[in-house]
Amino acid sequence: MAKILIVEDDKDLNESVANFLQSYGYSTIQTFNGIEALEKFEKHSFDLIISDVMMPQMDGFSFAEKIRKINQQIPIIFLTARDDKFSKQLGYKIGIDDYIVKPFDLDELTLKIGAILRRVNIEKNQQLTIGNLTLDNIEHTAYIDNKEIALTVREFDLLFKLLSYPKKTFTRSQLMDEFWDFDSSATSRTVDVYMAKLREKTSNCTGFEIVTVHGLGYKVVLNETK
Repeated sequence: MAKILIVEDDKDLNESVANFLQSYGYSTIQTFNGIEALEKFEKHSFDLIISDVMMPQMDGFSFAEKIRKINQQIPIIFLTARDDKFSKQLGYKIGIDDYIVKPFDLDELTLKIGAILRRVNIEKNQQLTIGNLTLDNIEHTAYIDNKEIALTVREFDLLFKLLSYPKKTFTRSQLMDEFWDFDSSATSRTVDVYMAKLREKTSNCTGFEIVTVHGLGYKVVLNETK
């Protein structure tokens, strides 16, 4: 079962989350600030991180930034009392995967963890099927109703990334950093153009929709979860 790093300075809440996740079979390591969590992260292998935002010594934003410099892939969930738009934008720009506002339901947290870990497994398996679309990341090919569609390498990579993490918002700057070279002349408008092309080429797909998140970027919404 997955191993989860919990970073929460409220000892009672930390204990409650750990005990609840353990009851579902997850392995957990508890830490109480970002500095302690970084030390644990360097010594152990984790599948997912749950982090508070407002913590002593190192807040969740700084902690997440340092994690992203070490590991771009590990999922990060923020648990926080801060429900303002700026905090959410900053979290997603850093590269977190979900943002849960306190007080929260432990069952809901567990469901989100399960969904995120399934997405990670999809990406590892290198093949993804949603509705009538199939993407093969090894052959870099895409099929709608078993008929191959023409995608450039960058279009394929963008689509595979979005579909691997349905409902997760990717900012334009995140996508530019990952899929365009630093010396590229690409701008946020370039990302918009690529998304328009992907929407056109996948217009016959039945399983999802590419949605614009105003002020941030893009995400995929599966039809059954719309």
